[in-house]
Amino acid sequence: MRKFTSIAACLMAFSLILAACGGKSDNTSSPSASQSSEPASSAPASTDSAAPSDDISSKKITISIYYPTPDQVERRALEDDKIKRFNEKYPNVTIVKSDWQYNPNEIGIKMGANEAPTLFNTYATEGKFLAEKGWAADITDLFNNYEFKDQMNPILQNQFVIDGKVYGLAQQGYVTGTVVNKKMLTDKGVAVPSYDWTWDDMLNTAKAVADPGKGISGIAPMGKGNESGWNWTNFLFEAGGEIQNVADGKVTAAFNSDSGVKALQFYQKLKWEANSIPQDWALGWGDAVGAFAQGRTAMVIAGPDGPVDQALNQGGMKPEDVLVFPMPAAQAGGKHTGVLGGDFLVINPNASKDEQQMAFNYAVFDYFSDKGLESLEANIAARKKDNKYFVPPVIQYFKDDSEYGKKVRDVYAKHDNVYVYNADAINLLDGKPEAQYNTQDYYAAMTNIIQEVFSKKGSDPKKLLDDAAKTVQAKFYDTIKL
Repeated sequence: MRKFTSIAACLMAFSLILAACGGKSDNTSSPSASQSSEPASSAPASTDSAAPSDDISSKKITISIYYPTPDQVERRALEDDKIKRFNEKYPNVTIVKSDWQYNPNEIGIKMGANEAPTLFNTYATEGKFLAEKGWAADITDLFNNYEFKDQMNPILQNQFVIDGKVYGLAQQGYVTGTVVNKKMLTDKGVAVPSYDWTWDDMLNTAKAVADPGKGISGIAPMGKGNESGWNWTNFLFEAGGEIQNVADGKVTAAFNSDSGVKALQFYQKLKWEANSIPQDWALGWGDAVGAFAQGRTAMVIAGPDGPVDQALNQGGMKPEDVLVFPMPAAQAGGKHTGVLGGDFLVINPNASKDEQQMAFNYAVFDYFSDKGLESLEANIAARKKDNKYFVPPVIQYFKDDSEYGKKVRDVYAKHDNVYVYNADAINLLDGKPEAQYNTQDYYAAMTNIIQEVFSKKGSDPKKLLDDAAKTVQAKFYDTIKL
């Protein structure tokens, strides 16, 4: 385990690696983004935005907000506390709790029926999609008037800056990694690989720890839902591949490359050579992460904080037995590239200007504030009382080297129930944003391919990828006008 201060070095490295990514986003949801991250409200959060041009504190205003699901007890408690404190400052505002969780297949219906919340959650992949559809309010003026705009983490915030305009507010982020159950490896006499590991290391480790007769898998790659395509995309990136190319006013499928073939062949090895994946491999995010927390698989691929939180707080594992690895490099000396994702808040463009202002005020209410730090510390202490751990996001909404970042680290250092990521692992993370266009459709196409690879021995990776690329190209990419 490491001291949390090493995250600063990590994020400085991210800034160099990802500087070219500012302002880029795509139109899909990263499956893990919604399900694997700690809530923004459990991280320190806010002050208010700049005062509006007229005094809206005396106007009766109603806003609806994203509210955590019933199973997220701690997150609901934090949100309730935030609502109470917000109403102490703005007693004129009525806050309605919305139980709708963002879904790219439902957002159009919600907007058309005027049923979308005033403030709703979404993922790093959705910026361009929501902006182009007119389903995210242009909050550029609100953001530019925000006192702490220059302290927002550009690695995250820039993903919702589209053509120079701001369409969302960063909460927290991640780079996809592999979470490993060290105890399962040790109990089987399997050596824990180096953090600077390779595909071969992952394959050999998964094969050695798997016990199919007892229903134990070495690794559980997601095989159901679009998260299956999302999981596999990490290997496409590690092999040097791309989802699509954008040039000369055209979007062209690129995932059927030699890199794509190589990545798909690795999946074939996990299934047919190593026999290391679950016999019932049709697992969605919750299924795979649940299997990890229950000790039925030794490895799972996701944004790290979600599986770690479930393993510690639901599975009863010990922190020293839950290791966060970067994604493995395709070969020794290669990059440990993982999908860069995150959680964001978006304001409904159908809301009035006063409602948008109050929604913005609510979104940043705890950002950069002492109250936010107090809420964070109270959350950590409450978890300690309940014998639970606090698992921080890998990437925060604020710059890690900021004054506020130091205050957060100081809070973490005071408590022994804060999970600490290993410095060597974190420093190897190489975040890569997803594609700009129709990534959800690409994920769906890849999910079909992965299911065929897992169900039919001897499938032809090149043919499968070429057929999928042809379909995605004709059905989606050819309709895009740049």
